[in-house]
Amino acid sequence: MMSEEKEIKESSTGAVPTELGTEKIWKLLKSYALPAIIAMTASSLYNMVDSIFVGQGVGPMAISGLAVTFPLMNLSTAFGTLVGVGGSTLLSILLGQKNYNGVRKVLSNIITLNIIIGLIFSVLSLMFLDPILYFFGASENTITYARDYMRIILIGNIITHVYFGLNNAMRATGNPKKAMGLTIFTVFFNTTLDPLLIFGMNLGIKGAAWATVIAQALAMVVVILHFSRKDRNIRFEQGIIHLDRRIARDSLEIGFGPFLMNAASCIVALFINQQMGKYAGDLGIGAYGICNRFTFLFVMICMGLNQGMQPIAGYNYGARLYSRVKEVYLKTALLATIVSLLCFIVCVFFPKMACSIFTRDPELLEMSSKGLRIMNIVFPIVGFQMVGTNLFQCLGMVSKSVFLSLSRQLLCLVPFIYLLPLAFDAEGVWISFPLSDFIASILTVILLGQLFSKFNKVKDGDSPELIGGKF
Repeated sequence: MMSEEKEIKESSTGAVPTELGTEKIWKLLKSYALPAIIAMTASSLYNMVDSIFVGQGVGPMAISGLAVTFPLMNLSTAFGTLVGVGGSTLLSILLGQKNYNGVRKVLSNIITLNIIIGLIFSVLSLMFLDPILYFFGASENTITYARDYMRIILIGNIITHVYFGLNNAMRATGNPKKAMGLTIFTVFFNTTLDPLLIFGMNLGIKGAAWATVIAQALAMVVVILHFSRKDRNIRFEQGIIHLDRRIARDSLEIGFGPFLMNAASCIVALFINQQMGKYAGDLGIGAYGICNRFTFLFVMICMGLNQGMQPIAGYNYGARLYSRVKEVYLKTALLATIVSLLCFIVCVFFPKMACSIFTRDPELLEMSSKGLRIMNIVFPIVGFQMVGTNLFQCLGMVSKSVFLSLSRQLLCLVPFIYLLPLAFDAEGVWISFPLSDFIASILTVILLGQLFSKFNKVKDGDSPELIGGKF
């Protein structure tokens, strides 16, 4: 890894977050996780807002068409996290090592890699958009809606990748509140534009897509300006566009776990759409879209906790303060469990109320309410599993993070999606979710037990190689 440099005294406008290694964990989680939770919840909300306006204003087939785009959207997100999460994790570790020159190089790599990957993804997807959407479950009733939405989203794909990548970097470099503010801004602007473009300008589902792209473009400009200020040590080096092969390799390696998790989500969403279309038709796909959007709100809160934990765990791991790494995991896992328990209560006891915000169609409402209850029946155990997977990623233990990411989605969920409907029809698809969550949680307990056993045998300051890590 890159050599350490002498600590550089930061200006008051660009202070290095050294409190990550000294401040109380609860206080740090409040400072870092709370803004991240608000930001991630807001991010989830503007996805929900699109679905709500489309479902209530355009119709049930439109929301089914929107659901068809989920696999492609997940795949785009996967490539974004490959750079964004990997880069922000590397930033935290380098800050812990006080390697500020490396930090500046990573920032430039984040934006350059996002432009390259985002452009390639957009061009290839637009070239084969209709075949992709049909493959993902579109029918003659939904293809027009799905196509109209994704064309615009793909045109703005580079904007989305760069914005989210640099927003993660902003959070990792000690500016969680500003990162949160930008996300809230995109939600507010997107929510304002949605009714104006969908109804006022009569653009329908196209209006929802344009609202998303425009809001993210404005936020991207702000975050680029933030890292372009010359009075900051944490800034772009040698201009905004710069690529270092070694840093790119390290960033992509660390981000490979989250990438596979999101890529697996793409594959799973594809299979779910196909099976729902087979056993329940277009409305079945729409019902899954509603359930996915609502559950994703709570998943994003847990991801916000993960994002808050990431700079704390990464910094202390880089500084070889292992006792603090353990402490931040345990406290983050506790909070995530509380969130997942809340999701369970709402989805199991009040499913119709939750689904009614997306649609007034009686058949779609009944189908989605039933699915929401079944798929979240063991959700209380999901929170700690998500945090455990993220902990391995924070420590650079890519293979374990990848294994846990894939165990739930590919190793368990996909086989269940195809086997259980043979006995239970469409209900079998819904049952697949709690079964997969249960198995993945058991695997997480086993790997975390092994990791904490190693943590208990080392002291702060020991080499990370003693626990199977790096850096």
